[in-house]
Amino acid sequence: MQNFSYFIPTKLFFGCGSINNLATAPLPGKKALIVISAGTSMRKYGYLEKVENAIAQNGATSVVYDKILPNPTNAHVMEAAEICRREKCDFVIGLGGGSSIDSAKSIAVMACNDGDYWDYIGGGSGKGKPIKGALPVVAIPTTAGTGTEMDPWTVITNGNEKIGYGNEHTFPVFSIVDPDLMMSVPAHLTAYQGFDAFFHASEGYLANIANPISRLYSLKSIALLYQFLPRAVADGDDVEARTNVALASTLAGIVESTSGCISQHSLEHAMSAFYPKLPHGAGLISLSLAYFTTFMNDVPKLFMEMAESMTGKNSTDPADFITALATMQKVCKVDCIKLSEYGISETDLPKFVQNAKETMGGLFSLDPHSLNDEEILSIYKQSYR
Repeated sequence: MQNFSYFIPTKLFFGCGSINNLATAPLPGKKALIVISAGTSMRKYGYLEKVENAIAQNGATSVVYDKILPNPTNAHVMEAAEICRREKCDFVIGLGGGSSIDSAKSIAVMACNDGDYWDYIGGGSGKGKPIKGALPVVAIPTTAGTGTEMDPWTVITNGNEKIGYGNEHTFPVFSIVDPDLMMSVPAHLTAYQGFDAFFHASEGYLANIANPISRLYSLKSIALLYQFLPRAVADGDDVEARTNVALASTLAGIVESTSGCISQHSLEHAMSAFYPKLPHGAGLISLSLAYFTTFMNDVPKLFMEMAESMTGKNSTDPADFITALATMQKVCKVDCIKLSEYGISETDLPKFVQNAKETMGGLFSLDPHSLNDEEILSIYKQSYR
């Protein structure tokens, strides 16, 4: 058994009604920058007002930054960080999907550091400089998928570079995961987000840095998603399903902190860096069958263990995982994603290979075997429709 470390400093409030803890839990500051998306849902469903009222009740004030895109950008991080400094905010709340919470973490970094955010990014054209610290972050997800509420990672796009970043300073101080805030997510987005969590758990299970603790979280997350994601997609008001999908996402976030993604995420980031209208989860789904089949015979025991976790049946063939994954996608009605509908052409595929390696190359070192360019291109070609 390999040596490993375990460090997750985030306090978690989980369950229906847990948003009420925001009014009573010790806050990490007196003035919050609340970061939300450029969409309408946070105001439409009253989530923003609920958060503003709760922190006011808890003795803090707030200002709102509401420009975050589904694939958040470096420019918005820098703009919000300037507002954060100007308004003298001393902590940041990420409210919404993974893009808002990821942005909150990056904004918290740039509120305390000079220069440009990309000065601190380690991949692509980033300079990899160390940071001096970051403001405290509170994470309140209204979607179930990224698990960013329980890990330090934040993914930001700068031009055609979409790169993950994180360290001990970017863990949330505390997170509130309240399924009551997730009931309004449409079916197709519920599926995309749920599969993002599924791939965090399954990639983390296959990663060569996985350990006994991370694999416990992985298998439980995989099992919950296989059972409950189809129900949440079919009926968004199914409280039991929403709660278990939220739990699975949070567990997958812990996997991200104790193990890590492998190169499937690098491959997807390359696509949505060039075509930001492609939802991250949809891109992962499109790649998944070809991607996992590539590694199936490298670690067959791990694939069979994941299959058993999904189906509850004994597995003697690593292909059982591929079959179960395909079935899950069909039941969730995401088995026919066409990358061409997002503007991607076959001529784009070679540049995705290079971008994936140049921007998120570190994840390739965690794969069950080292992928060569031909294998990566083959995965893209098999996945293209």
